[in-house]
Amino acid sequence: MGADVALVLARGGCRTIVLEPGEARRQALDAYFTNGLRSLEAEHKRSRVSACASLDEVNWQSIDLVIECIPEKLEPKQALFAELVRRARPDTLLCSNSSSFPISAIGKGLETAQRMLGLHFFMPAHLVPLVEVVLGERSSGPLAESLSAFMHACGMVPVLVRKDLPGFLANRLQHALAREAFAMIDAGVATPEDVDAAVRFGFGFRFLAAGPVLQRDHAGIDIHCPAAATMYPSLAVNAVPSSALSERLASGKFGMKTGEGFYKWTPESIAAERKRYDDLLMAGLRLLAPELPKIEDK
Repeated sequence: MGADVALVLARGGCRTIVLEPGEARRQALDAYFTNGLRSLEAEHKRSRVSACASLDEVNWQSIDLVIECIPEKLEPKQALFAELVRRARPDTLLCSNSSSFPISAIGKGLETAQRMLGLHFFMPAHLVPLVEVVLGERSSGPLAESLSAFMHACGMVPVLVRKDLPGFLANRLQHALAREAFAMIDAGVATPEDVDAAVRFGFGFRFLAAGPVLQRDHAGIDIHCPAAATMYPSLAVNAVPSSALSERLASGKFGMKTGEGFYKWTPESIAAERKRYDDLLMAGLRLLAPELPKIEDK
């Protein structure tokens, strides 16, 4: 994720440094940056991004923005932010790409929490245009607005999340859909394959053109409001993950990384699926290009 975020910033013209302590992974980033920027038609900005091995190698006086993308564990994130407070300029923005931990928890007890914000990208970050700018309890509103404007200049579509709720905005919407989907799988209403098809080729297909709010205006609130009144009482309200998820978790069936989740995977099918997935995202980007922010070629 950190490497993909770096592609976003380099494409936007920013001098970007990725910190990767693992030597083999750090060396692999060279080709990844080249290929990634080529796919974004921004190969001429390759010199904007590089990798280093430790915080000690960074010229902290030149850093305006830090985006933390380490694994989803609260204590290491808190420790890193405490170290960043010590190293970075007092006006440097300190952001976390965490998808679950509130920035208020990550920056708890730190004196300069007003300059700490959530900056949540979606995988793959260089292909999915959305980014969430999340205000914590002590975050500065003007700094959040400034960060949103900066991300817009980098070609992203920022949304401002004004309350630091678990899951923020997009993941809450995504998990609300997933809760109902997996509840129907548990109940035998539909197979995983049919659930995926219903979303991809039905209402999900329309989401490229209109979100759920605009869609109500297209179809008519007089249609959707009575439909909601009919369906809402029977929608899932589970407070815990479905059996379809928890049983696979318990049996070690995590998806592609273990060779099986809801589908079975081989190295060959994983490579083919990832290519299909990325190709469709690139096609979607081309369709949305007239509505996306323009990037100044600098």
